[in-house]
Amino acid sequence: MMRAVTFQGLHQPLAFEALPDPTPGTSEVVVKVGRCGICGSDLHMTEDPAYGCKHGDILGHEFAGEVVGLGSKVEGLKTGDLVSVIPLVSCGACESCRKGEVQWCTQFGLQGGGYAEYAVTRPNQCVRLPTDVSIADGAIIEPLAVALHGVNLSGMKAGDKVLILGAGPIGLAVAFWARRMGAAKVAVQDIADFQEQRALDMGADVFVVDPADPVGSAERGLGGKADIVFECVGLPGLIAQAVDQVKPRGTILLLGLCTKPDTFNSFAMLSKEVRLVTSAFFTRQEYEAALDALDAGAMEPRLLVTDTITLADTPEIFESLKRRTSQCKVLIAP
Repeated sequence: MMRAVTFQGLHQPLAFEALPDPTPGTSEVVVKVGRCGICGSDLHMTEDPAYGCKHGDILGHEFAGEVVGLGSKVEGLKTGDLVSVIPLVSCGACESCRKGEVQWCTQFGLQGGGYAEYAVTRPNQCVRLPTDVSIADGAIIEPLAVALHGVNLSGMKAGDKVLILGAGPIGLAVAFWARRMGAAKVAVQDIADFQEQRALDMGADVFVVDPADPVGSAERGLGGKADIVFECVGLPGLIAQAVDQVKPRGTILLLGLCTKPDTFNSFAMLSKEVRLVTSAFFTRQEYEAALDALDAGAMEPRLLVTDTITLADTPEIFESLKRRTSQCKVLIAP
């Protein structure tokens, strides 16, 4: 029997329990989970019916570990391989998969299962970890890839002024990529200063906290309107705020997951010819690029990790993360 943490119902704590060990299907792989990140979307899943979580579900989509079981038809992997798991289920053979755009595969789905000692996945979702990339590194590739996809879709150019709304892991990862890709100035804005030093260490030039005057304070910190505003929070009202913060013909890139209706003044957006772009998931190439950055020695993304906990401690820590704290990315070590 393996230990796992399972979803019990909306607004209820997760449960630590024993479940049968998984066995792979003919085209599946069993991974012994080494590290799994607690994602902000995991926290939302337990509170918002829009995500469709069911009793007994095992959350956790940011994980890496060791291959310990192979189906009879699996090729290209062997037991003992250390892998990071791409949490986007796909067939691996269609045109979209061949292009690396797995989110458009007709078999697309989301992979969970990381809040457990073992998880079942598919071989095409496993990316081998190089020697200099740790299991913990493998568990932060997914948020790095999400952020990179957003930066790529934004059309950011070297020399741009970038404003990032939200100092969670995704916002901080955007700061890392923006700095790495040549942004002239990067500002991170939040309603609390918990992550100020981390944001500066990861690539931000300035950190802005001023709930009373968010537009003016960001403009003063950035030295003008932003070429690109990355909305990395997902709360109603932030698109409208971003319209005020971006320059004429600038871009607003949405990375924050907002399941509630939002309103904004389209005339204000139209009058500035603002480009509004949405971003979801990532390509396989971006996942591998995030891995390559870690393999090349980039230390900044590793600053995201603030704690590593056991499975037994997960339900309690998970609940505490629903309140704003100094924690950033917490990893589970099953």
